[in-house]
Amino acid sequence: MSFWEAWRDRRALRGAAETYTRAAWSEPDDADVRWLAELATGGDEDHARWELRYCRRALALVTAEREALDDRTVSAVAHALVERLHRDRSVAAERVPMAERQFNLRLTRYRDALRERGAGGPSERLASALLAVAGGGHPVATVDPRATALVESFVAAAREQLRTCFGVAQLPEHVRPSEAALGTRR
Repeated sequence: MSFWEAWRDRRALRGAAETYTRAAWSEPDDADVRWLAELATGGDEDHARWELRYCRRALALVTAEREALDDRTVSAVAHALVERLHRDRSVAAERVPMAERQFNLRLTRYRDALRERGAGGPSERLASALLAVAGGGHPVATVDPRATALVESFVAAAREQLRTCFGVAQLPEHVRPSEAALGTRR
């Protein structure tokens, strides 16, 4: 690959990552904010709004980590998320380091929830993690079905956006995925 081809490829990847993260930056629905505030944040709608923002953004990165076709995609998405956070007008410039720490704590919590085994599927564990971080880290006895539906909608939107921005894996009919991954063909 020539220098210019590599440059165009990197630029296209950055552009796709920027488009992908733009979707993750959409504001939470006011009804969802009120619901989460009532359920988990003691009526604090600002806190609930931030938790939903962090959740959508973290699940966008987690979805990219789990489903991207190329390892470079995850790096580009993570970089675009950080750049977007630094430009976010809803975060005062002096508070950006704190917002990064808060985001990283939530990201870790959601990743851990997906790694856990046991009761409930991934959506229920992610919903439980959302309610726990919104409620100050206290474990949740039962997961509200609305929380499960909400995280499922965040993941589904991230998956669709990932496919739109970065493409879908396509193999010839006669090649099995395991053969393509190993670079072997019979």
